[in-house]
Amino acid sequence: MFTGIITDIGTVTQLQQAGDTTARIATGYDTSRIDIGASIASDGVCLTVTALGDDWYEVQISAETLSKTNLGDWAPGRQVNLERALRVGDELGGHIVSGHVDGVAEVVAMAREGDSTRLTFRVPAQLARFVAPKGSVALNGTSLTVNEVEGDTFGVNLIPHTQDVTTWGGIKVGDRINIEIDTLARYVARLAETA
Repeated sequence: MFTGIITDIGTVTQLQQAGDTTARIATGYDTSRIDIGASIASDGVCLTVTALGDDWYEVQISAETLSKTNLGDWAPGRQVNLERALRVGDELGGHIVSGHVDGVAEVVAMAREGDSTRLTFRVPAQLARFVAPKGSVALNGTSLTVNEVEGDTFGVNLIPHTQDVTTWGGIKVGDRINIEIDTLARYVARLAETA
């Protein structure tokens, strides 16, 4: 479990294809405090640590994960949002995030609003019904509040702090973004289907 509060920006330094894809990610985390087998959300995808170095960790990425996320777009030098798994007693500053990405949204518009940036996303049709105004959504692992929804598009507002401490400061129209819908929305919709 995660909260969608990004705590580091990592950099993909190596990608190796041999069966699954192995990615090495440079990090500012104290890797002596990370165990092999630990979960780290990388651009919102819960990945298992398989190897560690002084300032890096490695993960294996399955073909299934590549087909459902934007991790297939990764290349050496790409920066990624990182979050360590939630521990009992940690502050829950965002919302409950599982790291199980539902699909990929596309940035279709950007506009400055004061010091903030308004982003508009197009989401796959099968996920659009789960996105609600003032609800939560995890985008590239970041817990964000939905401002408005219109059909298969929705908007969020990024304050300068969010842009400074995540990869959102470098986002552009056309970028593919991992989306995880709110768990509560998923269960409410499922209950409505069976009622």
